[in-house]
Amino acid sequence: MTLLSLLEKKWLRQAASSPAHFQSLLRRRRKGEPLQYIIGTQPFGPLNLRVRPPILIPRPETEHWAIQLADRIQNRPRRTLLDLGTGSGCISLLLTHLCPALSAHAVDVNPAAVELANENALLCSIDRFQAFQADFLHQDFPSHPSLSPPYDILVSNPPYIPLAEYLTLSDDVKKYEDPRALLGGNSGLDFYHAIARLAVRERFLSPDAIIALEVGHNQADAVSAILQSAKLRTDVWPDPWGIPRTIFAYR
Repeated sequence: MTLLSLLEKKWLRQAASSPAHFQSLLRRRRKGEPLQYIIGTQPFGPLNLRVRPPILIPRPETEHWAIQLADRIQNRPRRTLLDLGTGSGCISLLLTHLCPALSAHAVDVNPAAVELANENALLCSIDRFQAFQADFLHQDFPSHPSLSPPYDILVSNPPYIPLAEYLTLSDDVKKYEDPRALLGGNSGLDFYHAIARLAVRERFLSPDAIIALEVGHNQADAVSAILQSAKLRTDVWPDPWGIPRTIFAYR
């Protein structure tokens, strides 16, 4: 049984419509359901996004690097962005919110994620964003007629947890969040190889395109090497706890 903090109880009480509803929310949390799914929202920068199972809950380390990237690109002229594996839409919605010249396309293999991302765009009054169902691991990607390379910015928080590590995750992750958004194959690196193949595809990215990819806690060197094999230069950005968390790449 999950032990609840006073702060969690405060948030649940604020979300409850009645004392009986509050007790129902408490029971769900004590069974291990993530607080964000129970409340139904998660702050992400200045945005307050809807979340629901099994779509991946936005994490603070992702928020951190997305804000860093916004600082780097917000003064550039009009740009187009592609978000691979968008989930709730958190990364590309925050970037388009902070960068008025930016427009974004986002894809996810899960139709429920696409629905949630587009719902969040409406909720945040962002009309320069549209999400589509697509699997960027397929060789025919992007086959959707609304996806229109070349893109100037490519971002992704792809599935990157190796299978052995996934088996050790806490139940509140394994029971509630979609394994398709977490598992990156046996090595955790499958999706980075796919992104590197896209990066070298002719006319998929503009000549001065930039790429920002979240990585696992011990994957920065391996992912940097994958992108360098695609003739890209790479920098590593740490998260707020000093862990190498994001690979920033460019030609």
